[in-house]
Amino acid sequence: MAYDEGLAQRLREFFEDYDGVVEKKMFGGVAFMVHGNMSVGVTNTGDLMVRVGKEAHDDAMAQPHARLMDFTGRKMKGFVYVGPEGIESDEDLAGWVERSLDFVRTLPAK
Repeated sequence: MAYDEGLAQRLREFFEDYDGVVEKKMFGGVAFMVHGNMSVGVTNTGDLMVRVGKEAHDDAMAQPHARLMDFTGRKMKGFVYVGPEGIESDEDLAGWVERSLDFVRTLPAK
């Protein structure tokens, strides 16, 4: 199954005024890298992948429509999947992207 191109376009529009953002195809979907660090992505199942960091993980998991990222069966603390219902509005999507940027901006550029 191909990734949700509509969601990818919404993310492109969100990031259009940001410097250092690169779109990269990976894992059957597309990821948005910020200064070389993965921030968010669109999976081939229609979910939004969000990197929140380990310290913010539990809070992110407590949000509606969020679940643990378990890529290839391996649980990845610091990352969550958000189902389509959790990102229907642009406001909801922006909230998740900002959550990721709060963490990714603390990382050194690659």
